[in-house]
Amino acid sequence: MATKLICGLGNPGAEYAGNRHNLGFLVLDAVSRRVRTEVNQRKFDGRLGQGALGNHRLLLFKPEIFMNASGTAVAAAARFYKISPGDLLVIHDELDLPFGRLQLKFGGGAGGHRGLSSIIEQLGSDDFARLRVGIGKPEAAGAKEQVVGHVLSDFAPDEQEVLPQLIGRAADAVESWTVEGLAAAMNRFNRR
Repeated sequence: MATKLICGLGNPGAEYAGNRHNLGFLVLDAVSRRVRTEVNQRKFDGRLGQGALGNHRLLLFKPEIFMNASGTAVAAAARFYKISPGDLLVIHDELDLPFGRLQLKFGGGAGGHRGLSSIIEQLGSDDFARLRVGIGKPEAAGAKEQVVGHVLSDFAPDEQEVLPQLIGRAADAVESWTVEGLAAAMNRFNRR
């Protein structure tokens, strides 16, 4: 049975729970409900849940250190379970995609996402899959304070209305990546 490590990125603590930056956590929660497992085992500076999907063993992981340092937790889990970068999927919010858009990709830089930068640095590789979940940019994008304020704010009321569907589609993409592989998942979910 092949093992896949699926990490959702976010910030720990109740004050961040509904933030755009915690979209990775929200998607991972949806996946954990689908595979009927709880992500509650404390390990590697995070919370871990174990389940199965098809003929794959799933390790669902939420780092519980701040996003910008999440690579230490992700790398520790990957090393312990002997996960190759090709069997790792990181779910994260993405400023460079409009709200509601999904994009699966393999490899590449961090694109300014500090959580990804930390993971790449700690793994010593960028050869892993990412599920980028679009949160869009603030209207007057550019100033660092505006971007930080945007990612660390809660979803707007109109976004909250469609958030359950977005999280559901993202969980579908995670399932597709797990069972069908990256190329098939990209064909299904990277369309506009």
